[in-house]
Amino acid sequence: MKRQNKTINTEVTELNTFKPVSDKTLMRLFILPTIILLLAVNIFPLLWSLFFAFSNYSAKMPFVWGKNPLMVGAQNFRDLLTDEVIWLRFITTAKYVIMSVAGEMFLGFGFALLLQTKFKGRGIMQTLLVLPMTMSPVIVGIMWKLFLDPNWGMFNWLLGLGPVDWISNPAINLYSIVIVDIWMWTPFVMLLSLAGLSAVPESLYEAAEVDRASWWFKFSRITLPMVYPLLLVALIFRVMEAFKIFDLPMGITGRGAGAPQLLATELYSVGFLTWNTSMGSALGYIMLIMIIAITGVFIKYLNKAKQ
Repeated sequence: MKRQNKTINTEVTELNTFKPVSDKTLMRLFILPTIILLLAVNIFPLLWSLFFAFSNYSAKMPFVWGKNPLMVGAQNFRDLLTDEVIWLRFITTAKYVIMSVAGEMFLGFGFALLLQTKFKGRGIMQTLLVLPMTMSPVIVGIMWKLFLDPNWGMFNWLLGLGPVDWISNPAINLYSIVIVDIWMWTPFVMLLSLAGLSAVPESLYEAAEVDRASWWFKFSRITLPMVYPLLLVALIFRVMEAFKIFDLPMGITGRGAGAPQLLATELYSVGFLTWNTSMGSALGYIMLIMIIAITGVFIKYLNKAKQ
């Protein structure tokens, strides 16, 4: 009997000393697999490609640690930054980014101002305007390639033009990609602008009406300053996406001799067609640094706008 009581007392003592798992510990245990997956999928390839950027490795070569690849320092970056062809790709990409993002910001904000007013069919129009953004970029590129065909495409016929070759003509095929990009991503800017316009208090407009303020005064002093932070957010996202665009140019013009050569298509050619893995990794990091620098400037102005 005494032995049984001692055993029971020991079990009760062990139960009393057991501490339940806290909510924070459970939360960390559930989040830990996701963090490990993100590190494996995102961070590891980023660091691994950085290693290749300072070497002379090709994916067709066998990888032998300590022997192959050989480290060449910053030679790949020097070769790229002194290559005139790469600088032409930079200029073409800059033209594309400026034209497409400027068109999207102007049209997106304009459509948002139009849809802010109440009229019949506003919901249907808003739904139709958002549809291009929901489509796959590859499908959009192939669809517009058929639409822009100079022989039997409908684009020239709708505009009343002759057989204009929007795809193979090197003088204008960059503008065809810009048109498609604006058509597809203007709804993104429009939605963010609508969110900003809906947050503007009506009392500000009422006070301006009492003071008999002009429409330009209300737009420049009330509407634009209130929507400005969300416009900057839209600008940041669109610049990042336009700078590394790949699927639309490949779907519309491909990578032929007359196709506009952007940085992303050049990266594809260097890294996956000529199998120069090290040079492709170096070009990818140059693009990454440029995107971080450009968006850093926009984020600086965004923080000022929030203050």
